[in-house]
Amino acid sequence: MLVLAALWAASCFAAWPQTPQKPTQQKNVRPVSTRGQQIFASTCATCHGLDGRGAERAPNIADNPRVQRLSDLQIVHIIENGIPGSAMPAFHALATSDVTAVVAYLRTLQGTRQTLKLPGDPVRGETIFFGKAGCSSCHMIAGKGGFIASDLSTYARTHTVEEIRSAITDPAPASDRQARMVTATTRGGEKVVGRIRNEDNFSLQLQTLDGTFHFVTKSDLEALEYNSQPLMPSDYGSTLPPDELNDVVSYLIKVAGANASGNPKRADEWED
Repeated sequence: MLVLAALWAASCFAAWPQTPQKPTQQKNVRPVSTRGQQIFASTCATCHGLDGRGAERAPNIADNPRVQRLSDLQIVHIIENGIPGSAMPAFHALATSDVTAVVAYLRTLQGTRQTLKLPGDPVRGETIFFGKAGCSSCHMIAGKGGFIASDLSTYARTHTVEEIRSAITDPAPASDRQARMVTATTRGGEKVVGRIRNEDNFSLQLQTLDGTFHFVTKSDLEALEYNSQPLMPSDYGSTLPPDELNDVVSYLIKVAGANASGNPKRADEWED
């Protein structure tokens, strides 16, 4: 079952800093989930071993720091949806309560209760996202916001706190043409400012900030100019103080949790 995190972590989280995990106090260790143990033994152990420390068909998921760094929510998502292009299948037949029990039992195998800690206040983060930081002018989240950049509703489900923060403070460089807007000028003098969504040898499809798509044939183009600055501001590390940056990260985590379970935890319910 859980060809899970090790394969996923290796491909998606190779850049994670390898910080040793601090031992957890006994009071934070979850009680063994008998139900989770039974499901793990019948579904996961064939590949990962009864102790989670790997077998011929799958790697160690008990002692791997990268796996331990995944939040419970991230592991639940992998179990339910699998890993495309890998041997890890999607276990749609398992009830949500069964998946949760498996994750709880995996934590006992890891000897840790490693849940994601919200770094800030999601309520303030929402205000910053739709206000001061201007994120919503390009990004949509939970059905609100712009069209021109990626939808962030589930982004935090598959990214760590460090990765989310880094994506905000150290975005794609200006040399990345896909990260920039373009101005297309036709031979008739019409100008369209947008982001290239599709391109072939003969045409361009651009999307403007209001979400409208425009089809332009290259034979009708007078000029195509890339803006010098990328869509994503590169100065959030200086314009947003650390506490506000943490608030935005916290908001993204909360929304991703709501989309996954419909019942996100409050900030004071998340634990180390």
